[in-house]
Amino acid sequence: MAIKHFLSMKTAVIGGGAAGFFLAVNLKEMMPEMQVTIFERSQRVLTKVEVSGGGRCNCTNSFRLVTDFSQVYPRGHRLMKRLFNVFSNEDAYRWFEQHGVPLVTQDDECVFPEAQDSHAVIDCFLALARRYHITIKTHEKISSLEQLQDFDYVCVTTGGSPKGEGLQWLAALGHEIEAPVPSLFTFSIHDAALTALMGLVTEAEVLLTGTKLRAEGPLLITHWGLSGPAILRLSSYAARHLADAGYQAALRVNWLGAGTTAEHVSDVLNQQAARQPQKQLHTYCPFGLQQRLWAFLLDKSIGSRAQIRWTELNKKDVNRLVNVLTNDTYQIAGRAPFKDEFVTCGGISLKAVNPNTLESRHVPHLFFAGEVLDIDGVTGGFNFQAAWTTAFVVAKSIANNTSL
Repeated sequence: MAIKHFLSMKTAVIGGGAAGFFLAVNLKEMMPEMQVTIFERSQRVLTKVEVSGGGRCNCTNSFRLVTDFSQVYPRGHRLMKRLFNVFSNEDAYRWFEQHGVPLVTQDDECVFPEAQDSHAVIDCFLALARRYHITIKTHEKISSLEQLQDFDYVCVTTGGSPKGEGLQWLAALGHEIEAPVPSLFTFSIHDAALTALMGLVTEAEVLLTGTKLRAEGPLLITHWGLSGPAILRLSSYAARHLADAGYQAALRVNWLGAGTTAEHVSDVLNQQAARQPQKQLHTYCPFGLQQRLWAFLLDKSIGSRAQIRWTELNKKDVNRLVNVLTNDTYQIAGRAPFKDEFVTCGGISLKAVNPNTLESRHVPHLFFAGEVLDIDGVTGGFNFQAAWTTAFVVAKSIANNTSL
């Protein structure tokens, strides 16, 4: 890819997703003279943006609760921290608002378009692509740089590659590849009593037995097992561990949330027994759990004795209740039986790129942005933020390079 006079320069963006469009638009804003073409292998562009966040597009996060980037980026946190000096979540917030997409921050710090519709983001990108005369070519599969000999710069923004097939041509060019495995998925659990509670949501802490991997937040019981932000976050932290284990592992649940100790629970149960000794156990939960969940946990811990009065609660009952409330155990039988993985862990190794520019260390003027890199985040807008940040950095790197 020989460098030409800047007036005739051309950049190819492989992948018509979030990172690809953000890169193309920002590159054109920095260098109006640059000719930019987006190549998308499927029929439509921005399909993942359309369905994200339940169709609302959780486009970033306030990061207000993030004290360490490793909390939200299990892979790539050091690089993301560095790149935030170039383009942060605050920069992304301002960018969207300045480009006609007002945003709102929810109580959980997730940021959505004010319209609560992913098409607000999609329409913005497509309108800017038209305004800046960005060429969009669909049904175009790129698997070799030879297909792009007319371009001065090539940017790979192909997203995750769950089976690794889309990375083979890049590996052939010398790039180190971190084996792709699913991330952000739900757990299949074969427990009829548990799944009978489908639809129930509660705050809880989940842990993988024998590891330090844990997460907390809303936990959703489904007809196939467990889902919700707590499970998705744990699946991200444990993506490689669970893949290596064949998605068979013991899951522990603290139904009362992180930091709730067995000693505290035991004290509360004994105090309740002293305060209202004649009340029936199953009619009142001292921890504010939903009645259906409390009844389920009572039955699981003390069985038929769930119908006794608080005054009849003995030491063995208390110990069993405490254990189920704070250290309940289930066997993960696999990922959910649906193709519901939202993100892929793995991709182009960060060792293969310049950490300041995201240019390939093996092929000059070849850049990477988005999920194709071995960067992935937990649920909550962090993966889109990684797309915006890496895409902006690549655009700026190309613009800076051409001005030298």
